[in-house]
Order: sequence, then structure tokens, then C-alpha cells
Amino acid sequence: MEKSPDAFRTISEVADELNVPQHVLRFWETRFTQIKPMKRAGGRRYYRPADVDLVRGIRVLLYGEGYTIRGVQKIFKDDGAAVIVAIGRGEAKARKPELLAEKAPPPGTAKAAPRIVKTAAPPVGRAPLARPIGEAPKVIHKLTGGQTDTLKAALRDLTDARKLLDPTTR
Repeated sequence: MEKSPDAFRTISEVADELNVPQHVLRFWETRFTQIKPMKRAGGRRYYRPADVDLVRGIRVLLYGEGYTIRGVQKIFKDDGAAVIVAIGRGEAKARKPELLAEKAPPPGTAKAAPRIVKTAAPPVGRAPLARPIGEAPKVIHKLTGGQTDTLKAALRDLTDARKLLDPTTR
């Protein structure tokens, strides 16, 4: 027997619907304070339909669009939960951030990934998702010569550090 669309869902029902383990949903609650399922005596979670849409939107961004947790947190901060709920309902698409070209850092220095800049607001409408929820994106990275040199230098530094710290590699 199928539940009404307005019915509350247990964590196992939400996990099955979104094809994610229950522990992932619990972890997301710690990273995204906007996820607030109702908790009954004994700590059993009940997700409202809006909660399910929010979690579905987070899943689309993390698994479908390749965002990091920090990236999704930034979307919450900049655009609000309503945008992520709309993504979860398939009413909006995630913005595609453009990477800025940066000079490669000097060899041997650690540096964060390139900055991300905002693009225009995502189109709103009942557009289908880019790919089914269960599929991971195929990512192909092309590195510049400077980026390759930086990665090689970092690998050398890590190898040297490991040799110093691990007596079995000497």
C-alpha cells in the first residue's frame, strides 16, 4: 500500500526512495541544519514532504551535480533552502559555476582549489534532471602544465615526509 504524498516518511522510507544509506541522511543532518525531521519519543525520525524534497535537492547537488558539502552549504547561505527544495522537486536546476583561471602556485606549496564565481540564476521550470539520480557524473579533468608541476612537487613533498615519518620505507 502506497502512502499519500502528504504523509510523513520514516528515515528508512526516505533512504530507500533516494537510494542513500540511512547513516548518510543522519550525517547530512549534522552538516545541514536546515534538515529538521520531526523526532518522536525514542528518537525516531519522521520526514515531512518538504524535508524529503530538501534532502532530495541536497542529493541531486552532491551526487548528480558533483558539489561538495561546503558548496551546498554556500548555496544554502547565498540562495536559501527554497532553491534546494525546488531542485529536489525538479522545478529548478543547479547553477553551473565557472572556474576562474588562476596562476599555478609555486612548486612545493599547498593551495586550495580555484575560486568559484557565481553565474546567472538557474532557469526555473519543470526541466528534467540532467541525469537519473542513481548515476554519477563522468568527470574529465585537463590540467595545465603548471598544475601538473604543482601536483608532482606536492607528491614529492608527501613522499619525502612519509620517508621521514615511516621507518619501514627507509
